[in-house]
Parts: sequence; C-alpha cells; structure tokens
Amino acid sequence: MPRGRALPWQLPLLLAAFSSLQPPGSAQLRYSVPEDREPGSPVGDVAKDLGVEVRSLAARNLRLVSEGERRHFQVDLVAGVLLLDSRLDREALCGQSPECSLHLQLVLENPLQLHRVEVDVLDVNDNAPQFPKPVVALEITEVANPGTRLPLEVAEDPDMGSNSISTYELSPSEHFALSINVRGDGVKMPEIVLEKALDREKVAVHHLTLTALDGGNPVKSGTAKVTIHVLDANDNPPVCDPPISKVYLEENVPVGTLVTKLNVTDLDEGPNGDVEYSFKTSNNSPGKFTRLFTLDPRTGEIRTKAPLDYEESSAYEIAVRARDKGSPAMEGHCHLRVELIDINDNSPEIVLTSLSSPVQEDATPGTVIALIGVKDSDSGDNGQVRLQIAKELPFKLVSSFKEHFSLVTNGPLDREKASGYNITVRATDSGSPPRATQKTFYLQIADINDNAPNFSTPFDTAHVQENSLPGTSVFSVSASDPDEGSNAKLSYSILDSGMQDIPISSYFRIDPDNGTIYTVRALDYEQDKMFQVPVEVKDAGSPALSSTAVVHVFILDQNDNAPTIVYPSVPKGSAFHQTIPSVAEPGYLVTKIVAVDADSGHNAWLSYQLQETAEAVPFLVERRSGEIRVTEALRETEVPHRLVVEVRDNGTPSLSASVVIVVSPEEDGVQDFAKSLDLPKSSPKDTNLTLYLIISLVSISLVSCVIPCAGRSPPADACPSLTPICLGSTGSWKKKKEREREKKKEMCS
Repeated sequence: MPRGRALPWQLPLLLAAFSSLQPPGSAQLRYSVPEDREPGSPVGDVAKDLGVEVRSLAARNLRLVSEGERRHFQVDLVAGVLLLDSRLDREALCGQSPECSLHLQLVLENPLQLHRVEVDVLDVNDNAPQFPKPVVALEITEVANPGTRLPLEVAEDPDMGSNSISTYELSPSEHFALSINVRGDGVKMPEIVLEKALDREKVAVHHLTLTALDGGNPVKSGTAKVTIHVLDANDNPPVCDPPISKVYLEENVPVGTLVTKLNVTDLDEGPNGDVEYSFKTSNNSPGKFTRLFTLDPRTGEIRTKAPLDYEESSAYEIAVRARDKGSPAMEGHCHLRVELIDINDNSPEIVLTSLSSPVQEDATPGTVIALIGVKDSDSGDNGQVRLQIAKELPFKLVSSFKEHFSLVTNGPLDREKASGYNITVRATDSGSPPRATQKTFYLQIADINDNAPNFSTPFDTAHVQENSLPGTSVFSVSASDPDEGSNAKLSYSILDSGMQDIPISSYFRIDPDNGTIYTVRALDYEQDKMFQVPVEVKDAGSPALSSTAVVHVFILDQNDNAPTIVYPSVPKGSAFHQTIPSVAEPGYLVTKIVAVDADSGHNAWLSYQLQETAEAVPFLVERRSGEIRVTEALRETEVPHRLVVEVRDNGTPSLSASVVIVVSPEEDGVQDFAKSLDLPKSSPKDTNLTLYLIISLVSISLVSCVIPCAGRSPPADACPSLTPICLGSTGSWKKKKEREREKKKEMCS
C-alpha cells in the first residue's frame, strides 16, 4: 500500500518502518492489515516504498520469501503492490499474544537486494465470548446461609484488547445475584452470591443464564446455562394425602385384592424422602384389621389377606405409620377407613314364631293363624324382604311391624273340602340378583259339627221273605257325615210310627252302630205286604245333627197257602153233584171250578186238572180256567161220572186242593151252579181274598154268558142281565129251539 495512501492508523507503523531501514542496499518495510480481509486485498505499495520503478520489477525478478510454510501474501509485479493471498485469522496465527506480526523477505536481482517486510495483523472483534462449558451445574444445600458464594468459570474471548471480555451479566433471580471480582492480572472473575434462603421442597433446581460481554463494537456476547441444585436436608416429615381417607370395598372380594395405595409424599429426597410403611397398633389393642389386611412396607399398598364379611363388620379403621430414613428420622401418619359394600350373599331367613294349629273351620276372616319373623343379614335393598304365599290359599300376610308378619284367614274355611293346608311362605329380598328362601308348614283345620249326616238316598227299597225268623237281616242303611271325630260318629234309630195301630218297632229293629235293620217277628205277606220304615241317623256332635230316610220293606210271598176252592163249595168229604143234559155235545160246559190262593205271584198261579181214573171219562177240565167240558157225546144210558178236580198252585213246593164233582147226565138235567155258591163272609183281614173271589165270580158269569151264545147272539130277552150264569151248547139251539128257549128263560129268570 503506498504510504501516501496509508490510513491514519497506519501512520505510526510506517514511520517506524522508515526509521528502521537497513543500510543502503537493504530496507525494512512494515505494514498492518486487519484480520479477516478478503484474499487479494492490498497490504502495501512495495515498489513505491522501495523506490523502484514498477516496470523494472519484473526485470529484476522480484520474489517474496515467507518465513513460514504457509504463504499468506503475494506481490503484484504489474502494480508493485503486496496483496493478501489468504484470509488471516489473528487468533489462529498469534493466539492470545498482544502482538501479532508476520515477517517476509523481498528479493531483487541486478543488483541483488534483500528487503525485510513485517506485516502486523490487526485484531478485529470477530469472536464472541465463550464459556468453557455451555452448561454449568452447581450445588448448594437448602440450609445454606445468605451470602454464600458459588464461583464460576470465566469466559474466553480470543480477541484482544477492547474486543476481549468486558463484563458479565446474570439473569434475574429471587435467590441469587452476580458478583464480579478482578484478579491481579486484570481478569474478571464472576461469582454467584446467595441472597435469600432456599427451600428445596419448593424449588429444587434453579436455572440461571450467565452472559459474558466483550468491549467490541458491536458488542458480542456468550452465554452459559447455570443449573443450581439445592441439596436436600431432612427438614420435612412424610405427609399422607389425604391424612384421612375412605375406601369402599365389596365384601367377599378375593384374597389379595388391592384396597388402596397410600399417597404419601416426603418433600425431601434420597434417604430423607425414602419412606417405609407399617401398621400403627398398640400393645393393648393390636387391631382387628391386621388379621384381614396386609401392608407393603415399601410401596404402601394395602391388600386383603382374608375374606371380608359385611355382616361381621361393615367398616374397619386402619392406622398407618409412614417413616423416612433421614437422620434423625421423621414420620407421618395416615388414617384409612375401609367401608364394605354389602353384596347380596345372604338369603332371607324365615322364623315361625307362633302357629295356632289346628284352627277351627268356622274361624272368622282376619283370625291370626301364625306369627312369622323374617331377617336378612344383608343391608339396604339386599336386606329388604317381601313375603308371599300362594294366592289360591284362603290366607293372607299382614305386616305387623318391621320384619314381622301375621298370617291371617282371608276367607271361609271348610275342613270337609280341605282338612289342612301346606302353607309355603316364600321370602325374597330386593338384591340384584334377588335371593329367596321358603318355608313350608302344615296347618290343620279343626272340625266343627256343621254337617248333618246324609243318607245316600232318602228312599230305599228292601225285600224280606215272609215267615222269616225274628232277627233276620232285612237291609243296611248307610249314611255319611263329612265331619270327623265325634261329629261324624253316627247312630241309627227307627222312628216309631203306627201302622194299623201297631208300632213299627214291633216289626223291625235297627243296629244303632251299623244301620242294619232286623225283623222283630215273623212277617205275613198275606197280612202286610209292605212296610215304610223311617230311619233317623244322628251324629254325636254338640248340638247333634240328624237326617232321616225311609226304607220301603216289601214282604216277599212264600208259598204258605194252599189253593182254596170257592166254587163249588162243598163240605169236606162231600161231593158236588152236577147234572147235564144227556144230549150234551162235546164242548158243553158242565161247570166251572173257581179257586183262589191267598199267596201271590207264582205262588198264586193256579192250574186245574182231573185226577186220573181207571176208566176214561168224557170230560176234561181247562188247565187255566177250571172249566169242565164234555169231550165226547154222551150215551143215553150214561151213568153218573165221579170227577176229582185238583187245583195246584205254582209255588215251590206246590200246594193243592181238590173237589169231587159228580156229573149225572139226565134228559133235562141242568143245574144252576151259580146259585149254589156258598161264599163265606169276609172279615177285615180277608179283604184281599174277598176281592179275588169277586173277580173270579165275575169272570165265571161272563164266561157262562158268552159260551152258550158262541153260535149266534141270544135274543135280547135271553140274558136280561149279566148276573145270571147261562149254561148250554151251540147245538141245543138247532135241535130244540123252542124247548131250549123255554129253558133259557127259566135259567135267566
């Protein structure tokens, strides 16, 4: 660089260079150049400063010789100027040396000249201050007194002079301030001073920023992060949060279930904040909870170690001691209340406290039958119990007071329909799911005499043979009484009523226990054919109830009466004489045998027959009607015929009666046998016999009147009435009409 063009700050250096020139033939040049100039920047005008023509530089072979291995400069031979060949870094070239110069040599030939060049590298503020460590960690105990100092490392700045470190600054802090001390060598030493007491539990780490500023223009700075760790002191006891807590836990949880984990904090750290847990008990009261719960001494976890039962205890109070490991140790206390949540694990229990059994069937509605208590060890809805019985039962449940019920009648009772009830009481709680239990008890219904004995039918029919021996069983009546006991104990009796002025008890008696009717005496069908026997049955209740039935006892006929011949009526040992015309033709009605039998039915069915004789007779008797007729024409010299007519009934054994008829054929022989009937007068006892006789006589009259008129109807005056019995044959009307007409008139007169 030409001197005339030197900058003001270069002038002192140039003057020094001229003053230090070597003897003739050599020279000492001195230049200065700021660091960080761009390569190619001019440093000094060598040709001018040496007084050499520029155009001769090339001819004199100007060369630049550096002392170091690295070449920092070059010479422009055209312009005769010293130029920068590379960027200069004063801090790299000279470090912290106050002076920084580079020495060069210029060599010229023809004549040979050697010139020394010294280039001062001038410092510029191109470096910011820098701390040895970007992050500085410091420690201070939380019990340190205000005024305590914490030394800091100084920052470094490779620049020199005013471009180096000028001062330090600290970020604002409530507890700390910055103090700068100057050493003998002028280096500024930063220190952090404690101004306010610390509390690690509030702020365990303080973060500050330390800034170093240089004196350059513009100012450059560097920072370091300062972390101040507050060392703990055991000045805080363990604290349980919350000190009193409550936990809800279902009963019957599995053993080992986590109940809670204690939330204990110790603001200290390390051993001072390392907490151990233990149950707090006393010697006198070790605590029931220790049998049911475990406590982890390191984690503070409380777990179950046995089944929990709400019904045994609904809550547990647990005291826990939390103790740190500081010196001296500090401790805190936690109180935990474990409240069990009831689950529906108990079925209701039914207690029958009182039962009135049996109960009378006439009990009025609302009568208390039983007192029932119910209890459920669970609580809340799980312990709310409702009772039920079957709706079809004539009972209902009435709540007396809490957990007590009365079973009362809710309708009429009838022992005869139901002698007792199996009453099932079902208790169901309101849990989810609900639990139920039931209890069955038997209620007996006591009988009252509210039912009269009842015969199966109000009328019965019985039959008994006449002539049965006294004591013969006739019939057994049977009655039932739906009551029981003495109310159903029956006795039978015959209600005595007169029949023909004779008490019925004179004919029959009855067994009072079984209702069997017996005869008292032999009965006679021909006297009494039927009896109405009124029977009363009575129970043994109080008052006694009774009912009646009528047994119609029909007397069965026995063949104990032989037929009685009522016509012709002849004394015993005598014969009845009957004359007939000798000219009587076959079929002529000789006479009619009329017999009756006091028996009835088959025993009174009569049949007529002629007893066999050695000689045949020209007569026969109708088996059913008893008419004796001519079977063949009679001879004029016919002799009287002796006929024995036997009347036999149909009984077993058969009984019979007989009559002897002597039939005499005569020329004009005829006999009105109707007029010869000798009928006995009937007594009151012979009423039925008389009736039979009347019927028989009317029958004979009708037959006697009809048979003679079989051929033709008789004249109107032949039978003026039905009373006469007309005898004759059909042939007599043809042969001797006139004669017979006269006879008929006589017969019918």
